[in-house]
Amino acid sequence: MRYAIYFTPSAGDPLSKVAANWLGRNVFSGAAVKTPVFRSFEPDEIARLTLEPRRYGFHGTLKAPFRLNEDITERELLSALMHFASSAVPVTIPRLEVAALGHFFALVPDEPLPELDQLANDIVVAFDRFRAPATDAERARRRPETLSISQLRNLEQWGYPYVFEDFRFHMTLTGRVEEKDRLRVARMLDEFFEPVLSEPVEIANLALFVEAEPGAPFEVHSLHPLAVPLSPGSGPGSGTRAGRKESA
Repeated sequence: MRYAIYFTPSAGDPLSKVAANWLGRNVFSGAAVKTPVFRSFEPDEIARLTLEPRRYGFHGTLKAPFRLNEDITERELLSALMHFASSAVPVTIPRLEVAALGHFFALVPDEPLPELDQLANDIVVAFDRFRAPATDAERARRRPETLSISQLRNLEQWGYPYVFEDFRFHMTLTGRVEEKDRLRVARMLDEFFEPVLSEPVEIANLALFVEAEPGAPFEVHSLHPLAVPLSPGSGPGSGTRAGRKESA
């Protein structure tokens, strides 16, 4: 079994519903979702575009998938995640936009957010003690021959190339898109997601995802709300969600 610490909106959030519709799977229930019909795309083309992100589910990576260290239990991981979440502050993304990241498309913040980068940095460090060392096969899947020096260093130290200076928050929408198809894919995604991109997105929880066995779809195990800062003049019982756990 592998675990990952991601952000995903709550099950009832409009963004979650639209993303599930696009990817063809509900990451909370694991149920298949019928994908829409697009005039310029055949159903099998949409299925190919979404094959890889469908397995991982709609998410933004904060701590990439890892196996637990042999001396660590799931209960200990959950306890640490609840404790961390209860002391972390939510981050608001003013607006997401569709962007091409290399050969794939994703939703990304439309402006730099140092507080989001710092949250990701803190999670990488705080939860690395739970991660079993990467195997040779796991390292090979990251295609080390394509990585920069800093990414190789990250892979060796943290088990994932894209952390710290190499981190960019994104919520993956497609697998590899051929260059000849990128313009029409970009137009389709812009049109499809536009209705839910006008509102800010609050990263108000950390989601523990699980992969039950190699190659299985990732699903939400539990959501862990981040601490809500008390407003000036408010006191105990004023609505803080610190320490609560919402199971999916």
